Amino acid sequence: MPFINYNTKKIVQIWDGISGTIAHSEQGTYCRFTIENGTILPEHSHVHEQWCHVLEGELEFNINGEKQLLTSGMSAFIPSWAPHSAKAFTECKVMDCFTPVREDFVELERKQVELE
Repeated sequence: MPFINYNTKKIVQIWDGISGTIAHSEQGTYCRFTIENGTILPEHSHVHEQWCHVLEGELEFNINGEKQLLTSGMSAFIPSWAPHSAKAFTECKVMDCFTPVREDFVELERKQVELE
């Protein structure tokens, strides 16, 4: 499947205030998320390298204690196991890319399909 249409994929609720569509390759997970205004993502870390690219909105990231307000056209790179958190100052549209595959997101998708 060389092409993905995020407009027609099922929306998955990731956390409170964060939802979107997800695709997986053998090596990574690619997501188009909407983050609601005021959403706070508490500090956490994971094995995955992550790129977060802001398409719309204002999203502040704290990565290893370094803060940056990201706006349209800006990206954050989060190394494997780096503690990070985020806060949406407006509704945001982002593309997140994770390596390796987010198996927890695969499981979330599976569970939501079972509930339908």
